[in-house]
Amino acid sequence: MTLKERYAGVLEWFQLTMPQPTTDLHYGNAFELLVAVILSAQCTDKRVNLITPALLAAYPTAEAMAKATPEDIYEYIKSVSYPNNKAKLLAGMARKLVEDFNGEVPGDLDSLMTLPGVGRKTANVMLAVEFDRAAMPVDTHVYRVSERLGLTTDSPSPLATEKTLTAHIPAQLLSKAHHWLLLHGRYVCKARKPDCLDCGLKDLCRYYQSHISK
Repeated sequence: MTLKERYAGVLEWFQLTMPQPTTDLHYGNAFELLVAVILSAQCTDKRVNLITPALLAAYPTAEAMAKATPEDIYEYIKSVSYPNNKAKLLAGMARKLVEDFNGEVPGDLDSLMTLPGVGRKTANVMLAVEFDRAAMPVDTHVYRVSERLGLTTDSPSPLATEKTLTAHIPAQLLSKAHHWLLLHGRYVCKARKPDCLDCGLKDLCRYYQSHISK
């Protein structure tokens, strides 16, 4: 199987089985999504969804959150991973939005990456999910699934994975493909115990063909 054929088969399967993928995070606007994505680092979306309603009721806008101290924010998010650091990042992010962007979440990669708590992956999530841009955020799930399926080979970094996927996936499918790979990694192609036998991609999967089927 050529690499082109592998990509075509994987994308076709996802389009048939998951035509309208969406994030598991609950949000109502760009600011709420940005808060949720920052909180989701090394934390489950389920936990984040339990926390954000009260947090965003108290601080529904960048202007409101910018007036809060990290200690104020901490009280709402103390059950997430690394709450002290994330409280500081959220406070700083909100202040930066107010000071430099009139309280609005910017829609370009470079501007997003000036915000505290926003690295390349988070910026790409915002572009793909909120702004429906051709972006490929690479988290641990996307990285792992891409390697196992054979979409990438010994990729040295998330950025290298992003570039490879972007080069082979049509631009109009990139934001969907992010969700496809992420959700597949979260629920099927899990890190420690992938559910290979029930996976609809096993006939296209390099990992299954080389490790499981023999």
